[in-house]
Amino acid sequence: MTQDFWPACGYTLLERNPQGWCVPTPAYLAAWLARPELALVPESCRAETRLHRELQRDPLRPVPPAELAALKDADARENYAHFLNLRDALLQAGTLEGWLLALWRGGHIRVPPLFIDLVVQAVLRGLLDDGGTREASAFEARAAEMLFRTQRLSTHEGRLLAGDKETLDLQRETHGFGDLGRLLAQAAQPLKAVQMQVLQTHNAADYWAEAARPGGRHGFLLDLTHEIKQELGHGLAFHLTHANSGLKALSRVLERWVQHLLGVEVRITPQPKIDDPQWRWHLGLDAEASKLLDDLYEDRPVDDERLARLISLFRLDFADARDMRADVAGKPVYLGLMSTAEQVLRCKPQNLLLNLPLASMV
Repeated sequence: MTQDFWPACGYTLLERNPQGWCVPTPAYLAAWLARPELALVPESCRAETRLHRELQRDPLRPVPPAELAALKDADARENYAHFLNLRDALLQAGTLEGWLLALWRGGHIRVPPLFIDLVVQAVLRGLLDDGGTREASAFEARAAEMLFRTQRLSTHEGRLLAGDKETLDLQRETHGFGDLGRLLAQAAQPLKAVQMQVLQTHNAADYWAEAARPGGRHGFLLDLTHEIKQELGHGLAFHLTHANSGLKALSRVLERWVQHLLGVEVRITPQPKIDDPQWRWHLGLDAEASKLLDDLYEDRPVDDERLARLISLFRLDFADARDMRADVAGKPVYLGLMSTAEQVLRCKPQNLLLNLPLASMV
C-alpha cells in the first residue's frame, strides 16, 4: 500500500485522540456536504443554496428549525436534518467510535444506514494501517468492505465469491456502462459485460489503485473459500488452507475491530464445524447466522437449505480469560456468517461489540 485509499469516507480529514480514536473536524463535516444526498442541484431553492454555502464556510454553524423548514424540497429538508443530527451527535460524542458505540448500545436507531456505513468505513480505514505502524494487505482491506457494503455471493469452479452488491447490480443493469448502458439496454442493444476481477496476489496493486479513486469503486471479488480440496486419485484427497482466504482476512479485521473499540485482545479462526460438547456462547455476524446458531444451540431442526447458506463458522478466543464473564471464562465463542436465501450477505459489525461475554457486562 503506497497511497491513500477509500477517500470518500473522509478519513484523512479526521484527527486522532490519545486513545487512537477518530475525532471529527470541521473539514470532515464539511466534506459531507459534497455527497449526492446534500450537494446542490439545479433545482435547489434559494434557501437551500444559502444554507449549503454557509455550512461549507462554517460546518459547526447552528441551524434554527425555521431555517431548515424554509427548504422547499421535502427530501432536502430530511437529508439536511439527518446531517445536522449526525453532526451534533458526533461533536457531542467527541469521536466516531464513541458515537458508534452509543448509537448501537442505545438500541433505537434513526440514523440512515448510509451514514452509519460511512462512519464505520472511516474507522476501519484507520484500523487497516493503524496510523502507519502496520500496513494492511489488500485482502484485509477488501474483507473490511464486508462490514459496510452489502455483498452478493456466487460460486465459480467450486469457489465461493463475494462481490459488492451495488456494483454487481449496476453491472447487471447497465453492463458496466452507467447511464449509457441503461439507454442501450432499453434499446435492446447488445453489450459485452465488464468482468470483475477476483482479488489475488498478482493483482493486489490494482485493488489499491481502484480503492484510491475518488469515486470509491468496489470492483473486486473476494474469495471466501477457506480450504481447497486436492484429489490425489484412488479415492484419496487432502485439504489445503487457502493462503489468501477472504475468511482469514476477515478474521484479522474483526480481531482489530474488537481490540480497537473494546480494548480486548481476541483471536478469531475460521472452522468448518462446532464440535464442542461444552458449547456455551455464540453470536452471528449477520441476522441470518444469529437465528441459525440459536436453532443449532437449542437443538431445533434446521433444514438443508438453511445449512447450505452457512458461509463459515469461526472460533473466537480471548487472549486473557479475565476479560470474560466468570461463568464462561476460558471457553471459546463461536461465530457464524451466513447469506440470505437470495445469496446476499449483510454483515453487522456491531454484533461483535454488543454480544461478546465481557466481564464488564456483569
